[in-house]
Amino acid sequence: MPFPSRFASLIAIAAAAVLATGCGSDGGPDLQNPGAAWPPTPTVTGHRGASALRPEHTLAAYQKAIEDGADVIEPDLVSTRDGVLVARHENEISGTTNVATLSQFAARKASKVIDGVAVTGWFTEDFTLAELKTLRARERIPANRPGNVAYNDQFEIPTLQEIIDLVKREGQARNKVIGLYPETKHPSYFKAIGLPMEKRLVDLLAANGYRGKDAAVFIQSFETANLKELRGMTAIRLVQLVDSPANAPYDFVAAKTGRTYADLITANGLREIAAYADVVSPYKEIIIPRTGANELGAPTQFVTNARAAGLKVHTWTLRPENPFLPASLRAAPATSPSQRGNSGAEILAYLNAGIDGFFTDDPAVGRAAVDAFVKK
Repeated sequence: MPFPSRFASLIAIAAAAVLATGCGSDGGPDLQNPGAAWPPTPTVTGHRGASALRPEHTLAAYQKAIEDGADVIEPDLVSTRDGVLVARHENEISGTTNVATLSQFAARKASKVIDGVAVTGWFTEDFTLAELKTLRARERIPANRPGNVAYNDQFEIPTLQEIIDLVKREGQARNKVIGLYPETKHPSYFKAIGLPMEKRLVDLLAANGYRGKDAAVFIQSFETANLKELRGMTAIRLVQLVDSPANAPYDFVAAKTGRTYADLITANGLREIAAYADVVSPYKEIIIPRTGANELGAPTQFVTNARAAGLKVHTWTLRPENPFLPASLRAAPATSPSQRGNSGAEILAYLNAGIDGFFTDDPAVGRAAVDAFVKK
């Protein structure tokens, strides 16, 4: 009786899918805590949203990333004076908002040392949330993304809660798990000024129903100490970001360890990371270095070594504009700062190198590359 047998098989498959994804309070899938079946691999993360198409870290950029097929959206987190987590690339906001044009905030301009670097401008920690909400976002790199300038001064600075609300709303509308990938920016600095982010982040995620290792969340940091602190607070997936090898996590610098990211990308360093993190996410050229002619070289042993340590591998950032691409993948005119080249080919090279996920400024291109990779 082939039809009943096939029908029974379909029921079994459906039941297994329900068990893998978990159930929400209404009996449907739990889109915040989908279980071991999540995330899909390779994972497409909308870097600051669809930041090639809308000003970064705005609800419009996150919305566009979701529409274009991102599995996860990434907010960089900084703090307001009253302790609210908001999404900005940096706590200095003169390049990403209209704050410098507003006379009522002229006196807030300040000079500070952030992670050992002197910075002058306007800083989120000097504004209450209510004050930040009077500002409007602007394109951070207009020479590369002149089309985004048309959206200047249209969007507010979003809070993490507003981003979570968007993710929940869009996930429910699409019956799709949409993950979060928050980065704690300058954690040592914010802790030093009395605005530590770690507990507030974990508490806010918990208040929104994100529970431990099954949560559709990655928490990332370029520092190591705050990830270790976070590991003591939560089982949510943690991600060690790795910058260029010559640079160093600021907590290493502050502690005068003499160590750099080069120490973390060795086999021993990766095992050290695996003691507190689930994923390692290096700058892309650590995985595939560029040649002297600015072409993609041969992949290193990084992915193999990370896997041997028990780590997943994500990489950053795969961008579509010419200046960010290998020479042969640039579109004419090759010297144009804004012309979009063949970033899909670059993404495929990284997928072929064995990564588990990547950050992209254009999730539609990332989605198409993953779909092509999976089908081949």
